[in-house]
Amino acid sequence: MVKPGLADAATMNYEVVIGLEVHAQLLTRSKMFCGCPTTFGAAPNTQTCPVCLGMPGVLPVINRRAIEFGVKTALAFGCRVNAACRFARKHYYYPDMPKNFQISQYEEPLAEEGWLDIDVAGRMKRIGIQRLHLEEDVGKLVHEGTLETAQASLVDYNRAGVPLMETVSKPEIGSPEEAAIYLKAFRAVLVYLGVCDGDMEKGSLRCDANISLRERGAKELGTKVEIKNLNSFRNVQHALEFEVRRQARALDAGEPIVQETRLWDADHGSTRSMRSKEFAHDYRYFPEPDLVPLELEQSFIAEARAGLPELPRAQRQRFVSQYGLPPYDADVLTQSRALAEYFEAAVRAFPNAKVVSNWVMSELLRVLPGDDETAIRETRITPSRLAGLLKLVDDGTISGKIAKDVFEKMLRSGDDAASIVEREGLTQVADTGALERIVDEVLAANPKPVDDFKKGKDAAKGALVGLVMKATQGKANPGLVNRILEQKLSKR
Repeated sequence: MVKPGLADAATMNYEVVIGLEVHAQLLTRSKMFCGCPTTFGAAPNTQTCPVCLGMPGVLPVINRRAIEFGVKTALAFGCRVNAACRFARKHYYYPDMPKNFQISQYEEPLAEEGWLDIDVAGRMKRIGIQRLHLEEDVGKLVHEGTLETAQASLVDYNRAGVPLMETVSKPEIGSPEEAAIYLKAFRAVLVYLGVCDGDMEKGSLRCDANISLRERGAKELGTKVEIKNLNSFRNVQHALEFEVRRQARALDAGEPIVQETRLWDADHGSTRSMRSKEFAHDYRYFPEPDLVPLELEQSFIAEARAGLPELPRAQRQRFVSQYGLPPYDADVLTQSRALAEYFEAAVRAFPNAKVVSNWVMSELLRVLPGDDETAIRETRITPSRLAGLLKLVDDGTISGKIAKDVFEKMLRSGDDAASIVEREGLTQVADTGALERIVDEVLAANPKPVDDFKKGKDAAKGALVGLVMKATQGKANPGLVNRILEQKLSKR
């Protein structure tokens, strides 16, 4: 149900029903039905051939790697992988599709009937997955200006033919917030599997949302509206929130909801009508005559199952039970498979999981995005080097404050912590006699905080600690400084 504050009070009369269609570009080196590369960012129309351009007389060949990725994903979502499936032609006309039909799957998809468990307000909710199928992506239109004012539109066919996996959820998502949670969890699984980079800004992961409202207690679904152009978790939630309000107001006013496709306009925070929603028969599906039906051997499916990694939800639970981490830490550390592996490698080298977790979350993720697999794997501060830094703090060689400065130097230079500490003379001052002399000098030079401390102002002690640390350029052992100060102040 819609939560108070999400939409106006009128929406409390209705139940929100949402289903998501997620399109993921697969991380294959070549396209779905030809050998053209799939590198992102290449010059327009340089990664094409007669097959992906739909020239007469050409024959497509199925990309085996794309099938492997599809099967692996289906198994991760608990789907039934169909031993037999086939491709079909989906007919529609648009400038970015050179053949005027798209090779997709319709009546015989790769997999069906799976699920994804999501955490909603501390409870687990299972969202059914209706189907998972493979298809080829279309090209990209580049408008000179906005869509409404463009004097010309250019077509880049580099993306045409890139392997695309579409996964359709059942209409079991109950709020815009749940939709965003579902999409985040869905993306995490794909990234963990290594089948998609999940980059929504580049279009590697795209989402269409279907939403309808029905009166509370009603069995029949309301009229479905599809929302396109959703390229971020925030946009998915905001677009659906707007649509909840729009449809609720229309229903309250006795206006019919039109089955249509709408676009999300992030600049104006609203959806707008794009076209009437097509039905399946409008696409005139029929079996692709140039591709034979696909038959998957059980050994092929078993091999894909054996290659499945530990998935995010299971890994989060293990991090809590095995390492004693708070659920929040475990959730952050499993943003990506690379980040989780980084954490575990660092813990093996420095077996204090909470300390490692704190440093990964506060320092590493401050400079690196946790969901960027490449950045995490290629960072100069490797897990072993982070562990080396933490050992220096643990054995008292350097203070926590200096450790943060050393971290920055490690990031810039690529050197290990011990080398930086030795080269720059950053070793912590832990000589009791030397520190006592410095403390005496600080107390003599600063009578006011000493007097404040005598009057019961505990904050004065902190000020004195700061002055000692400043006098030692931050190199003094803070614990030892505190003990010496307590002894000397108590005598005064």
